[in-house]
Amino acid sequence: MVDEHESPQRSRVRPPRRLPGLVPRTVAGQVFLLQLVVAFVLVVATLLVLVVQARHRATGEARDKSLAVAVAFRDAPGTAAAMQSANPTRVLQPSSEKMRKNAGVGYVVAFDPNGIRWSHPDPSRIGGHVTGNFGPALTGKPFQETFDSALGRAVDTTVAVFDDKGRVVGLISVGIYVKSVNEMVSHQMPALLGVAGAVLLLAAAGSAVVSKRLRRQTRGLGPAEMTRMYEHHDAVLHSVREGVLIIDDRGVLTLANDEARRLLDLPRDAEQREVTGLGLTPDTTELLASGRPASDEVHSAGDRLLAVNLRTVEGGGVHRGSVVTLRDTTELRELAGRAEVARSRLQLLFDAGTQIGTTLDVVRTAEELAAVVVPRFADFATVELLDPVLHGEEPGASAAGMRRTAMAGIHSDHPLCPVGETLHFPPGSPAALAATGGRAVLTADLSASEGWLAHDPPRAREVLDHGIHSLVSAPLQARGAVLGCVNFWRKDKSPFEPGDLSVAEELAARAGVAIDNARRFTREHAMAVTLQRSLLPRVLPTHSALEVAHRYLPAQPGVGGDWYDVIPLSGARVALVVGDVVGHGLHAAATMGRLRTAVHNFSALDLSPDELLAHLDDLVGRLDTEGDRDVEVSGATCLYATYDPVTGHCTVARAGHPGPALVLPDGTVTYPEIPGSPPLGVNEGLPVETADLVLPEGSTLILFTDGLVERRDRDIDAGMELLRTTLERSGGLGPEATCQSVLDALLPDRPTDDVALLIARTRLLDPGRVADWDVPDDPTAVSGIRAEAARVVNEWGLQDAAYSAELIVSELVTNAIRYGSPPIRLRLLYDDDILICEVADAGSTAPHVRRAAVTDEGGRGLFIIARLAHRWGTRYTARGKVIWAEQSLGTGVPAGSLDGEALLDQWTDEAW
Repeated sequence: MVDEHESPQRSRVRPPRRLPGLVPRTVAGQVFLLQLVVAFVLVVATLLVLVVQARHRATGEARDKSLAVAVAFRDAPGTAAAMQSANPTRVLQPSSEKMRKNAGVGYVVAFDPNGIRWSHPDPSRIGGHVTGNFGPALTGKPFQETFDSALGRAVDTTVAVFDDKGRVVGLISVGIYVKSVNEMVSHQMPALLGVAGAVLLLAAAGSAVVSKRLRRQTRGLGPAEMTRMYEHHDAVLHSVREGVLIIDDRGVLTLANDEARRLLDLPRDAEQREVTGLGLTPDTTELLASGRPASDEVHSAGDRLLAVNLRTVEGGGVHRGSVVTLRDTTELRELAGRAEVARSRLQLLFDAGTQIGTTLDVVRTAEELAAVVVPRFADFATVELLDPVLHGEEPGASAAGMRRTAMAGIHSDHPLCPVGETLHFPPGSPAALAATGGRAVLTADLSASEGWLAHDPPRAREVLDHGIHSLVSAPLQARGAVLGCVNFWRKDKSPFEPGDLSVAEELAARAGVAIDNARRFTREHAMAVTLQRSLLPRVLPTHSALEVAHRYLPAQPGVGGDWYDVIPLSGARVALVVGDVVGHGLHAAATMGRLRTAVHNFSALDLSPDELLAHLDDLVGRLDTEGDRDVEVSGATCLYATYDPVTGHCTVARAGHPGPALVLPDGTVTYPEIPGSPPLGVNEGLPVETADLVLPEGSTLILFTDGLVERRDRDIDAGMELLRTTLERSGGLGPEATCQSVLDALLPDRPTDDVALLIARTRLLDPGRVADWDVPDDPTAVSGIRAEAARVVNEWGLQDAAYSAELIVSELVTNAIRYGSPPIRLRLLYDDDILICEVADAGSTAPHVRRAAVTDEGGRGLFIIARLAHRWGTRYTARGKVIWAEQSLGTGVPAGSLDGEALLDQWTDEAW
């Protein structure tokens, strides 16, 4: 290996270190010299053996000698160790040759139990398989045999070599030629010399081949460079912070560096032992013994976690062993665990940010806080809020008493206080400390917390017996004010740690802001609802013409501008109104109040539905012009209907509003065709059309806003069809029951838009309580009409009101004859406690009340009517006008007015 600051090219040209004397400089020269010496030694040894054999011809002596040599070599120190070494030939070949030469035998051959030679007089035969039978020697007894060889008769003795455990580690075979060496030398000397020469030539050729191959494999490195490289590799192998194991194909550990020994706690003699006997964990042993490839498999080794990589070594398609690397990942695992905990906490906080405060409802926000932390952060979670916060008010100065608002847990059978219970925390309790200190309080062991135990000892004992052992109390606060607290409890998880306080405080901080937003919205919502309900009619007037039921539901996000009304009109008629101002909040509610007031004012003028909506459209346009353009009113809609119980006629007009539903007495549900007009404020002068309906007695008219039939997950057509089917099923129910049935069928629990619903069942006025006359255009006819009116009033049993009714009829008819245009018609209506007198003519001149001077001969008629009637007025028709006056029969003449006789005493007949 080259130095890390030195390139391989420079290392190749570095001259090798020279050896002193005549030793060749190159490896090939040294090999050639060695082979020359070996050949020379072989020749000399052969001659000596021949000479010795010539002197000892006796076979018995040869057997004894070969046995002695074999036993001596076997028992020689280091023989058994050499056979068990990594390179037995390196030790056994010189020692066996030395033994052969010293003993004067023909050969000394060492080989393994499988018959593979470790040493031989002929080095080329090293590694080959021995011939002959050596099996009997494996039993431990020397095995001898005599055979004829090319050199004559020979004796061979084979003995086995055992280790300390009694296992055969190798065999030694010693042979002696019986024939005289002198004879062999004399006959084979030329051949022996020729062989020696051939050996020298072969040695020279082999040296050249070996030199070339060595230079190619070592890339020109000499012995010094090879030695330095080996030392470098050995140093690196044992100094790296990664364990390295080399296992052969038999599962025997052949190499382990220092790091591997430390990580696996290997014994000193681990090398050359099977991995199954190293005392490793079962999974690690199985992996090392199996030889299957592995990448970063985690295995335990004592208190360490190791990442194991195993790669197999193949050679010629045959499995040669495995290389294993080991890395200590214990600290990395700990860091990864901490990172996972941090990641899970960040994920929890992210989820809390998206799941807490999805609605502007205080209770729902508290429930979301409890739900998001169980079971990821706590086994149980409870949220306590101050009572003022629950009602949208500012939190009080004292935080001792709180109401449990939400709870979540891994199971429901727990001893914690239920939702809705008011809790009073003493000063030393964790919740009180958190509320007063503004920071989360950790109680790692509840059994040791005196402040918590003193709060409610019986329940505290139940909590501890249930297994709940740890608590974190965090204050819920916003803008410096404490809104409540949240308690995190643990039962199955490990106790809370100081590091959990920051998570609890962050959760509480986010929830506190969301709860405060919901609280402020609740307050504003309550204010808007209060304003809107104050603007809506508290009690609808009872009217003989209709049986009415109504409902108003504000939207969950905030009140809107929906409204309804029932307005009594002249002539026993009644007006039904439903309207909607698009939007939510105080502005929509205030605008609704203004429009409702305007409708009342326009209704007092007895305008027709189309005229009323036209005036209302002008008003909305002026409001938009005068007001803030950012909060314009455009988008208001209205439906206005008038019903006459005398004729059963109903006139309906609408501006951008859904038409009514009509349920006939037989249960048939229809949607009458009502001409549509644009919403109020955007009509741009277009005329509003009306529809006239004739309603049989007992018909039900359903007026509603679009929030009833339309929502995000349902279009208006589907809602109208659902309303139809609901009304068909509710055909026999009264208006109140029908209202509830419609709301239950069409609305969710939390509507997103305002809903106004008005249901009216029609009645007809008894024809026996209606009387009318055509009045001639002649002042002399007044007395006859007056007498007829008095007769009818007396027939109705209204004698107490008859005289005042005569005066009213006389004045109205007289004025119509004098100032109006024919045809003139008188009508009397008796409706519950009201007597109505109406005089219609074709003129358009409106009468006006004035106070006549003492010297005036006329001008007192309308003044008298105003004093006698409960109320009076004028309404215009398509063919003229109607002057009407109502007498209140239940209360008599209004306070401060005069009866007919008193008026006669005050004024003369000239007033008539």
